Amino acid sequence: MISHSHIDINIFKKKLLDEKRVLLHDADLSVNDRKTVTLDQTSVGRLSRMDAMQSQEMALETERRREIELNRIEQALARIKNGEYGFCQSCDEEISKKRLEIDPATPICINCASKASN
Repeated sequence: MISHSHIDINIFKKKLLDEKRVLLHDADLSVNDRKTVTLDQTSVGRLSRMDAMQSQEMALETERRREIELNRIEQALARIKNGEYGFCQSCDEEISKKRLEIDPATPICINCASKASN
């Protein structure tokens, strides 16, 4: 890979690390929401239990999505370390600065993303 002329890698690394920090903080805050719902009808009515179970499922899905995003961030940080950041994983062309500003963890350029969605 050649060096980038259009981006400051350190700015994107900082953005990625900041995003990672926020996601990990949010995960810590929501740990109780993901715990198993107790089925003791003496402490909670059936409808309240159903609400709690629905809330738990939403928290688990949020956690699943958070884990996916954390994985994308870790992969982007690895690409920075390997000198591959900012280059499309599919075609090896540079990813536009604007695209990286919107999603610093993106592994592919807009052209390859468009082809993949068709």
